[in-house]
Amino acid sequence: MTRNELSFVVLQSIAQTRLTQPNFTVRYHANIDKKFMDECIEVMKLGFGMPALNNDEIIIPSFLNWGVKEEDAYNYSAIGCVETAVPGKWGYRCTGMSYINFPRVLLCAMNNGVDMTSGKRFTKGYGYFKDMTSYEQLMDAWDKTVREMTKYSAIVENAIDKASERDVPDILCSTLTDDCIARGKTIKEGGAVYDFISGLQVGIADMADSLAAIKKLVFEEKKITPAQLWDALLDNFTSPENQKIQDMLINDAPKYGNDNDYVDELVIEAYDSYLDEIKKYPNTRYQRGPIGGIRYGGTSSISANVGQGMGTMATPNGRKAHEPLAEGCSPAHNADKNGPTAVFKSVSKLPTEKITGGVLLNQKMTPQVLSKEENKQKLIMLIRTFFNRLHGYHVQYNIVSRDTLIDAQLHPENHRDLIVRVAGYSAFFNALSKATQDDIIGRTEQTI
Repeated sequence: MTRNELSFVVLQSIAQTRLTQPNFTVRYHANIDKKFMDECIEVMKLGFGMPALNNDEIIIPSFLNWGVKEEDAYNYSAIGCVETAVPGKWGYRCTGMSYINFPRVLLCAMNNGVDMTSGKRFTKGYGYFKDMTSYEQLMDAWDKTVREMTKYSAIVENAIDKASERDVPDILCSTLTDDCIARGKTIKEGGAVYDFISGLQVGIADMADSLAAIKKLVFEEKKITPAQLWDALLDNFTSPENQKIQDMLINDAPKYGNDNDYVDELVIEAYDSYLDEIKKYPNTRYQRGPIGGIRYGGTSSISANVGQGMGTMATPNGRKAHEPLAEGCSPAHNADKNGPTAVFKSVSKLPTEKITGGVLLNQKMTPQVLSKEENKQKLIMLIRTFFNRLHGYHVQYNIVSRDTLIDAQLHPENHRDLIVRVAGYSAFFNALSKATQDDIIGRTEQTI
């Protein structure tokens, strides 16, 4: 393959400036230049969370399946965090304006349609978990509940879009976007060539682990009754008896991120309810000019996993109330015990062809791990396998030690230039809230 020297120049400039912006993503493909991959790892070793890697081998076919022309699909770009679009031809946003908090919706389904945090009715009631006698009953309640919430999220987004179309037309942006001038429409009226958006689904790993704990411990092994689990959730695992239940939920049930089909397939089934429902609701530009005008899935939770966790009560995976949810499609903190290969295999089982909005995966390693050339080459082989054979969508790395992060919390004056990967973006560690700092510190440190 012909080497693109400009790519090396851009990579070197990013390494020399070490800025949080612009967000830098490398488009990976099966024939990527070996020396360029080596240089990418060298930049990652600098520890500021760039470059991220997107996989052409899954993203381009996905665009083609949605109706994007071949020459445009091959010209896609990373937009924002892990979202992707065709530059100069896309609608005014890639992602939705609303989050679907999977664990919170699950609690709502378990509480007959009433939100556990606010006490308000969110959906029609489909039963109380403490009265359920099978896992299938719970999944039926989940399916109906998440479909209702998905419909409401589309209604809210469309109402905002119509108001934005009326009040904020974005004239300048529209003149720079094909085919707005030719059509005489702004991007918010349907002037762009393409217009696809994704929602933001949060807490995928917590959802997976919660379902696995319920199915295994409550309905299969019957170590916990539905009433006992529900009482433990309401108690936030405070009493001695409920602390024992929490311990079982954490230690005696399989966890997402370990290449365990039992738990991985449960979250795929639950996710399918959302993905099947969201495709029913086009956006406000549908049939007004652009190709598309529809919604698909996206796991870019940005750093909202922390805020969303603050608004979520205790969950059946043993997570206590108000603690952060897992970010993106990454496993919950320290739940992944079998190394990075197992994480990749779990993540690759997600229906990425339906999640074109981005499948965000964060991984963390210490600088010491990549100090050896053989480990650097192992990481390259690992990434190649994830993208080439497992059809992974995206991965990015924090190359920083836990000790450094903890010291930066205690002595921020000594770490003014410390940059970390938060979600789909990098930021100065000292500028983050303590809750977000703690979330990054708590992520699993992988070895090779």
